[in-house]
Amino acid sequence: MTGAAGGGGGRQCGMTRHRALPPPIDQRPFTVAEAHLLGVGEGRLRGRDLIRPFHGVRAAESATLERARAYAARMPPTQHFSHWTAAALLNLPLPRADADLHVTAIAPSRTPRIRGVVGHSATSPTVSTAHGLRVSSPIQTWVEMSTVLGHRALVVMGDALVRRQHPIATIEQLAEAVAHHRGQRGAVALTAAFARVRARTDSVRETLLRLAIVDFGLPEPEVNIKILNAEGRFLAWADLGYPQYRVIAEYDGEQHRTDEKQFYRDVDRLDDLAEERWRVVRFNRSHVTIERLHRLRRALVAAGWRP
Repeated sequence: MTGAAGGGGGRQCGMTRHRALPPPIDQRPFTVAEAHLLGVGEGRLRGRDLIRPFHGVRAAESATLERARAYAARMPPTQHFSHWTAAALLNLPLPRADADLHVTAIAPSRTPRIRGVVGHSATSPTVSTAHGLRVSSPIQTWVEMSTVLGHRALVVMGDALVRRQHPIATIEQLAEAVAHHRGQRGAVALTAAFARVRARTDSVRETLLRLAIVDFGLPEPEVNIKILNAEGRFLAWADLGYPQYRVIAEYDGEQHRTDEKQFYRDVDRLDDLAEERWRVVRFNRSHVTIERLHRLRRALVAAGWRP
């Protein structure tokens, strides 16, 4: 939840923030044994920001850009980066990294057959640029990933495209892409995901919380609602809320714990909201549990909602 003083600070619309790796392995690929000698634990080595190009080797996801630039030196104009690689280069949220480069050739050009490169073929894809490289457009990438991503991850990526701050696309553009893809591979998954995409979200975790709430059987909350007091003064942006019941579901990111100013702003906002008779149920990364969802359910029932 964001208040007037807080703006949108600290919210992430892309990848999860991970603990920094120690030098020198923060600047290059490294072996697992080398990381252990530097005190890096197994949990960090399983981080979703790390790829596994070879057995026993890890590399920061930024290595995707370096490898893509190296391949681009030999890439013909009929090819571009797509799927996982395009998503990474476009900074779209992914559940994990992929060690291979994904390259699409525009038919009838031949798909690449090179170790470490997954070749694809397409007839009329939309292509844009990222980091000076040819990549599938953001919407095209979302469509391509419908064949490999699970339902929630596909919804998360769709939400990221139509996010509140600096949106990449509109709901209407996504709808057009879904309609154009009808009857093709991945169309059923894409249609199901699009039905749950909502504009104006602020983070991956916010999307996942919304999906968890609905899957739990609760009514779908509105996204990023503007809260005013009785005099019409702005109080806060609520991550997810039910204006008719004056109930808010708030996801607390890391900055809510680690940023002292943010912490005190949160305290003031919670007091202001309580004075206006808003009930706030808070969640965090390890706190989206059945117990917390039951707590949200009780808050809604107490406010008049009936299952």
